Amino acid sequence: MAKTYRVGTGTRLVNLVFRVMTRLGLGKGYRHVLTVRGRKTGQPYSIPVDVMRNGGQRWLVAAYGIANWVHNARAAGEVQIARGRYRETFRVAELTPEDSVPVLRQYLREVPVTRAYFDVTLDSTDERFAAEAARHPVFQLLRPGD
Repeated sequence: MAKTYRVGTGTRLVNLVFRVMTRLGLGKGYRHVLTVRGRKTGQPYSIPVDVMRNGGQRWLVAAYGIANWVHNARAAGEVQIARGRYRETFRVAELTPEDSVPVLRQYLREVPVTRAYFDVTLDSTDERFAAEAARHPVFQLLRPGD
């Protein structure tokens, strides 16, 4: 049974530390600060996320489940990612469960700290990974002209 992500004081503190480090360009290269407009307030919200890359493509994985940023990204249709001085706005396209499989596999390989939040292992079948996509949606990041 996968762990459930809970936002408490400790989580907020860790997210603050990672947000500051990422804005300074420190830490793992896949970590970025995601900013997305709130679906109800319209105000921008920022949170550290991990961006997967393969070739020239990039994806966001909801590693801790369907969090507020997922709902907001779905509603807004676009997000901004930043790291150090780099900042770029992307359209988001949610992948089908089948298309999510290779990205989720890559995510589990590259970001082992989140494995406890998944009900699959690196040895799981593609079908189990596709089922996991309902709990961990994957978004492709697309440049506005793409």
